[in-house]
Amino acid sequence: MSKFLLYILALIFPPIAVYSLEGANKTFWVNLFLCICIWFPGILHALYIVNKSEEN
Repeated sequence: MSKFLLYILALIFPPIAVYSLEGANKTFWVNLFLCICIWFPGILHALYIVNKSEEN
């Protein structure tokens, strides 16, 4: 999946972006919890995960 699309997904629905990179592991569940509780931290977390995946 292209990085541009991942950034768009991270802004619109962050758990999908994290799931597409990490699968259903701890990182995905943390992001889902952040999105359910408060939306903005979930977006920041997803953007961090997408950015981190670019470095690897």
